[in-house]
Amino acid sequence: MYNERIRNLPVMTTGLIVINVLVFLAMEILGDTQSTQFLYEHGGMYWPSVLEQGQWYRLVTHMFLHAGGEHLLNNMFMLGILGYQIEKNYGSIRYILTYFVSGIGGAVLSALFEMQMGEAAVCIGASGAVFGIFGAMLVMIFKNRRQMGEVSAPRLLILFVLMVFGNMEEGVDWMAHLGGALLGVVMAFILYRPQSRVRFNL
Repeated sequence: MYNERIRNLPVMTTGLIVINVLVFLAMEILGDTQSTQFLYEHGGMYWPSVLEQGQWYRLVTHMFLHAGGEHLLNNMFMLGILGYQIEKNYGSIRYILTYFVSGIGGAVLSALFEMQMGEAAVCIGASGAVFGIFGAMLVMIFKNRRQMGEVSAPRLLILFVLMVFGNMEEGVDWMAHLGGALLGVVMAFILYRPQSRVRFNL
């Protein structure tokens, strides 16, 4: 029984949470995680720096930065819930690929929107990637509807509300959230093939 539980642990989800927490603690030691300048200097997404200075690494590094403990807690709490639910059945490689594509793609969509609006802001956080995992979960539920028999829609709605209202602080990058969710849906439609009955303990 113990070995079975170990095998069922969401390894990628656990690893992502650990990395995010360690990065946050290191950033707290080094400076102020609620300082825009400090976050920019340590890899925050800022499209002028990406396009004009070739700092493409920001598309990835911004996903591991958080503005304060509450921001980190909200994102890691939702990532933990979602990852626990789907990682095993979705597959670790598909999971981590969807996570990064959603996070990067959400940042790109946000940058394009800012360009159209003539704006530029420093963007940070894993929420675009987390919304991508939520999008993948929606597709899994959709593709497994016959095998599952029924989906607990109220509980799924509660989860969505928690994700949305858990990220209601001022300056939320809604375009990154939307882009991440849409890419998560697209990735899951491409990558996921139901093989057996899936149970979601929502």
